[in-house]
Amino acid sequence: MITHEDRRLRTLAEEERWPELLAAYRQTRAAGAALRGEEQAAAEAAPLGHLIAFGAPPEVAARLFDPDGGPGSTAGTADHDAGPLWEVLATRHSWRRLAPLLGPAPVRRLVAHTRVLLGEDLGYGAEPDEEGVPPVLEPWEMAGWDERSRIREYLRTGGARRALLALPAGREGLGPVELPAAGDQVPGLAATRLLAGLAPWAEAGCVRGTAPDAAAQLASGRQVTGGFLPFGASYPALVQAASDGAAYGTAQGRLAVWRVLVAMTGEPRLSLREVNALVSRLRCFTWCDPADELRYLHLALEDPATGLAWVVSGGAYE
Repeated sequence: MITHEDRRLRTLAEEERWPELLAAYRQTRAAGAALRGEEQAAAEAAPLGHLIAFGAPPEVAARLFDPDGGPGSTAGTADHDAGPLWEVLATRHSWRRLAPLLGPAPVRRLVAHTRVLLGEDLGYGAEPDEEGVPPVLEPWEMAGWDERSRIREYLRTGGARRALLALPAGREGLGPVELPAAGDQVPGLAATRLLAGLAPWAEAGCVRGTAPDAAAQLASGRQVTGGFLPFGASYPALVQAASDGAAYGTAQGRLAVWRVLVAMTGEPRLSLREVNALVSRLRCFTWCDPADELRYLHLALEDPATGLAWVVSGGAYE
């Protein structure tokens, strides 16, 4: 049922009365926070926030994240409708437009990395990243990943379209493979923990051996349809897995995958030279699983330099 208030807010958006719409958002969110808590308030106000983030001038839209509206009225990094409100905003304006307007550091960082994923080079236009993640995409990040599919395509009145998370995406280039017996597990590594944390439905492990040895840890059987692929071809699926669900944006996925790669290098902090060297030597193996439906990931990553191989596998079947 469409209420009088719904019609009023829709009219404000159609007439581009953005300051009034921002005031309504803040009022809705603050009242909800006071009565029902922060999480419920964010959910109630999110559709209105989406309208503002998508359609308002950046000078107004950026104020969604400005605490000057009072307690409970400010959107944070977790506020989302079809996707995070900060990601909706980042798809609409360049970093040059947004940088002077965004105050909160977590939001600034995620918006900046979203603009990087959309093809902007922020090497000369953004503050250094706190973890050292590059302000421009590395060549292997762009390989096989169309710029138009990296971020959700948001719709003006709500909703979004996103490329399907599927690795392998099909059986082309794959063939029958008999996996070896599972290799000896190597427990306690940070990279394994970070891989398992990419998505709530993911499992991960590490063995001393090859990529097929690692795949054997989580594959449903010894006989699989699988094959090798470059890391660049698997990178988009890793990022998508780490940003699966409307509460997360692709920038969060990118940051999560870079943390995995840094942990695999064994360095205490990000070294771009070491990460690029790792990526160039990784041997990646993917395979199909009988349970695969719409969103799934099956990937083993072998580092010949250390003799270690990691595996991450799972699917969102709800």
